[in-house]
Amino acid sequence: MFNRRLKEYIESHVLPHVQTPAQYLGGEQNIVRKDYRDVQGKVCLAFPDVYTIGMSHHGLQVLYTLMNNDPQWACERVFTPWPDMEQQLRQRGLPLYSLENFTPLHEFDVVGFSLQYEIGCVNILTMLDLGGIPLRSVERTMADPLVIAGGPCAQNPEPLAPFIDLFVTGDGELSLPQICNTWLELRQAARALGPWASGQAGVEQRAEALLELVRRLPYCYVPRFYEPEYADGKFVDLHRVHPDVPATIQPVVISDLEAIPLPTHPLVPLVECVHDRIAIEIMRGCPWQCRFCQSTVIKRPLRVRSVETIVQSALEAYRNTGYNEISLLSLSSSDYPYFEDLVRRLKEVFRPLGVNVSVPSLRVNEQLRTIAELIGNDRRSSLTLAPEVARDDMREQIRKKIKNDDLYEGCRTAFRNNYESVKLYFMCGLPGERRVDLDGIIEMAEHIALIGKQERGRYGRVTASVSNFVPKAHTPYQWNGMARREYFEQAHRYLHSRRRIRSVTVKCHNIDTSLLEGVISRGDRRVAEAIELAWRRGARLDSWSEFFQPHRWWQALADVGLDMDRLLHEPFQLEDRLPWDHVNVKYGRAFLEKEQKRSVVQLQAMADAR
Repeated sequence: MFNRRLKEYIESHVLPHVQTPAQYLGGEQNIVRKDYRDVQGKVCLAFPDVYTIGMSHHGLQVLYTLMNNDPQWACERVFTPWPDMEQQLRQRGLPLYSLENFTPLHEFDVVGFSLQYEIGCVNILTMLDLGGIPLRSVERTMADPLVIAGGPCAQNPEPLAPFIDLFVTGDGELSLPQICNTWLELRQAARALGPWASGQAGVEQRAEALLELVRRLPYCYVPRFYEPEYADGKFVDLHRVHPDVPATIQPVVISDLEAIPLPTHPLVPLVECVHDRIAIEIMRGCPWQCRFCQSTVIKRPLRVRSVETIVQSALEAYRNTGYNEISLLSLSSSDYPYFEDLVRRLKEVFRPLGVNVSVPSLRVNEQLRTIAELIGNDRRSSLTLAPEVARDDMREQIRKKIKNDDLYEGCRTAFRNNYESVKLYFMCGLPGERRVDLDGIIEMAEHIALIGKQERGRYGRVTASVSNFVPKAHTPYQWNGMARREYFEQAHRYLHSRRRIRSVTVKCHNIDTSLLEGVISRGDRRVAEAIELAWRRGARLDSWSEFFQPHRWWQALADVGLDMDRLLHEPFQLEDRLPWDHVNVKYGRAFLEKEQKRSVVQLQAMADAR
């Protein structure tokens, strides 16, 4: 039930001392606030970043709607507080609470984290600690919530293994209700025997319940039932410590996306967020197999929604929010098989209402030549494209088969249709990268700027956003080491030096942030010690540049005895057991090995052609 006393205290004593207090109040349009006397269980969706980021995440809206549609469950939300709010809560001895009922985190049955970005790992510890939940899973008893985690970063769960009770991969719409219902049943059964045990007896009671949960739901990965083995300072194997747990973990996969309702009453934030618009997922998965891309591997198979389902869901969401923009979500929206029909229907329905339709993930193909004209643009807008690389042979290497002619003609059509700028996403530090690949980034950006001048009389504004390549788990590049700091520094300087047209902007991602992302995405369970140490030394909200202090991380890694060079830059051998091999993906490791071998052959051919 609503914790009015805590809310009133927060409003009168805490919020006057923090920035953007509205993000800590709840009460948004379409919020669902249930009376606990009318439900069986309580689950809190914990997004390990601040409100403005978490409220822009479509997956949170989906799961929030799904769980609250179940009359047996109350589903609520919590986000990472900014440091000023954290300080206020600690000084006053107050718990981190949910936005719906101001319920302390430790009073929920289940707390579920969405792992979207490796650098957010310390935010999880902040939220657990402020919420009154023991940091380490082995210290919890049945009195504590079940702490679960899913999302892209669960593909390598080991760096967070000591802090999470249970990881799950795949589609959360199927797994979350099953996990919540099973845990609630186990928790109630334990409580029926008397008060929950405390101390070591309580820890053992919880371990027995977790083991039973895995027996019933074998897609769950509970790290405490697996023991890593190291040799010569290197991870070599992961052993089961109980015969009833699976050797490998399968993802949960929805076969019929059409059967999963879209959120038509999405929460409308109280403050401006990164994305203030209606988000509609039109397709899940990707028909392409780019070697660098983790999403195309972990979101297989390809599944689509019907045009009419999308249009009607968007219309209902509009009526329930008043947003003036609809964003079509997928890994590659223009590969949606009924794309033209969909866009025409959306324009037919929403243009009279003054609602804009945006497509943020366009593939560079022949269709791009007409897409700006198809979508239209009554507002000043930017076309966003991800060529990743600029040369044909490197595209063959990464398996992103696009043509520059299609890209240039698509940009030309965009400038003709009132688009003012183009944003291009590239990577540097890919296996086999050459100086000519860096040249190509600037040449492509400046050529598009020139097209803008030809069409509009002045150079088009073009931003080349260059990320530092991080080899990710479950991709063909997972065996590759990451390029060194010195290489990225040199590449960034070179890119900036090559720019000649003032309307072209080159933005390179922070190198330390990318290196830390690499450490966490490639690391084994030993990295958890560095994560906790960095957090205890003050690491907070490291994905925000104003808070990120890289030296704190490099020192923490050194202090726990991890060899940064070996962990980050040394390639794995094909025969090596990788820290994440126990987490399966569709097609499995054999497919990834085959693709890696092909990549090596192509890289050699590129080198011989120099």
